[in-house]
Amino acid sequence: MPDFSLHTADRIRAAVDLADLVEPVADAFTAFSTTEGARAPVMVLPVADGGDAHVKAAYLPGGRHFLVKIANWFPGNRTRGLPEGGGFMALFDASTGAVTAVLEDEHHLSDLRTAAAGAVCARALSRPDASRATVLGTGRQAELQAHALTLVRPVRRLRVWGRDHRRATALAGRLGRDLPRIDVTAAADPERAVRHSDIVITATASPAPVLFGSWLRPGQHITALGADDPAKRELDGACLQRATRVIVDSRELALRFGDVHAAVARGEVTEDRVDGEIGEVLAGRVPGRRTPHDITVAKLIGIGPQDLAAAETALTLLEGVGG
Repeated sequence: MPDFSLHTADRIRAAVDLADLVEPVADAFTAFSTTEGARAPVMVLPVADGGDAHVKAAYLPGGRHFLVKIANWFPGNRTRGLPEGGGFMALFDASTGAVTAVLEDEHHLSDLRTAAAGAVCARALSRPDASRATVLGTGRQAELQAHALTLVRPVRRLRVWGRDHRRATALAGRLGRDLPRIDVTAAADPERAVRHSDIVITATASPAPVLFGSWLRPGQHITALGADDPAKRELDGACLQRATRVIVDSRELALRFGDVHAAVARGEVTEDRVDGEIGEVLAGRVPGRRTPHDITVAKLIGIGPQDLAAAETALTLLEGVGG
């Protein structure tokens, strides 16, 4: 038997919920942006049929653990009747390098920590009275982002849009049952839905923009999290040009992957379009929303310290229930 704990996806799902990760993820963002020597390397490995493997690691000096994660995403599994996400997280003792725990989460913790990051950004950057939201996307993360938003803002109306309207309708139905106090409908026209929203979340795997700067109006907040490799893009250049504040999880990664990377590569914006990291905003080192009329954009790639926080929180909860 191994001398480290091994936890399966079923046990992790039973022990860890989205709300458990919001504050740990917020703390991880702050630590990453303010701790000298923090490390969060990323490798993206494209594989067959549109699948990919993300290898992420994290080390925060002074912490008990460092982490290595492999998260696989195979959208083609949807037609095979198999889970789209897979993988595991491994925690190591930061003093000795010994394996402390392996969490075979099958992407569950990655899904939850990403949703928690959305909640953190909405809380930090959107108007406190924001009550109308649109989610562009119909997958698991789009669903989780809708739930996450209700933890931090008084959402009363939610619109869901997807390129496949049947999937958008199905997601709207599930969310309507889960969130009975919120008016949830599937939107046929994404521009109209965005124009009438206070918060917009993009959670797609699109290679081309799904949100356009011409749709935006003063006071809105956008969280964009689907474009996490060099081939994906959800925001057009005008979104970044019109935004009064662009906040990222990691400057380095934002310039390598996703929307900011694409806009810089095309000459639509320059690297200094990034105003700061969300951890700097949370620490008070960089201003976030400055006025009710700001258009704020949070562009998330996903960083290892989020996974480290999720794994350590999960381990605590699992040990607390006899893990």
